[in-house]
Amino acid sequence: MARRPTPPGTPERTGLGHVVDLVRHAIPPLHPAGLPFVAAPLAAAVLGGKRRWVRRAGLVAAAACAAFFRHPRRVPPNRRGVVVAPADGEVALVDTAVPPAELGLGDRPLPRVSIFLSVLDVHVQRTPVSGTIRAVRHQRGQFRSADLPEASTVNERNSMVIETMTGQRVVVVQIAGLLARRIVCDAVPGDVLTIGDTYGLIRFGSRVDTYFPEGTELLVDLGQRTIGGETVLAVLPSADA
Repeated sequence: MARRPTPPGTPERTGLGHVVDLVRHAIPPLHPAGLPFVAAPLAAAVLGGKRRWVRRAGLVAAAACAAFFRHPRRVPPNRRGVVVAPADGEVALVDTAVPPAELGLGDRPLPRVSIFLSVLDVHVQRTPVSGTIRAVRHQRGQFRSADLPEASTVNERNSMVIETMTGQRVVVVQIAGLLARRIVCDAVPGDVLTIGDTYGLIRFGSRVDTYFPEGTELLVDLGQRTIGGETVLAVLPSADA
C-alpha cells in the first residue's frame, strides 16, 4: 500500500511520535462522563496487590467501561437542509407520532425516526441539525425496554427542541431503557449548536427519537444501521416551498 504523503509544511513524525499518532487515530477518546467509571476499576486493579483475580477483574471492567463511553470523532455532511442521526444504533421506527406533551408543540403527528442503541453501540448523542436550543424538558417515567414502541411515551426521557436558521424546528428525545438509569444532557435553552456536536449521553442501553417538521423527506428504513453525526436521516422541506 502506498504511503500517504505528508502535507506541505507538516513536520515528519517518526519513532515514538508516529506510534502515538497511530494509537490516537485507532483508539477513540473517552467521554468525560465515563472517567469515574473507568478510574474506579483501574484503582481496584492497582490496589489489588497480589490478588491476581482482583487485578484482572478491575482491568476487564475498566476496558468495558472505556468501550461503552467511547467518543469517536465524526464528520457530518455539509449538504444544506439535512438532518443527521443523533446516535449510533438501529432504526427501530419510521412513522408519524405526536411529540412529547411536555414540549407543548400540539397534538398533530409529525414524521419520526427512532434509533435503538444496544449496550455495544456508542452512547453519546449528537445534534442532528445546526440551530438554537429553544427548550429542554426532562420527564420522569418508567424503564421499560427501549425497543418497545410505547417507550416513547412511558419511559423516562429528556426532550430538546432545536430551531434552525430558517425557523424549522427539530425535536430530539433521549429515552432511558431497561438498563439505562441516567440521561445526561449538557445543552440548555439559548445554546447555539452545530450539526454533529455532542450534547449528551444515556448510560447503558437506550433509544433516541427524532421528530421532523411536516413535509420532511425521510431517507432511512427499518433495520438500517446509523452512525451518529454522519448518517443522513432526512432532508428538511425547503424554506421556499
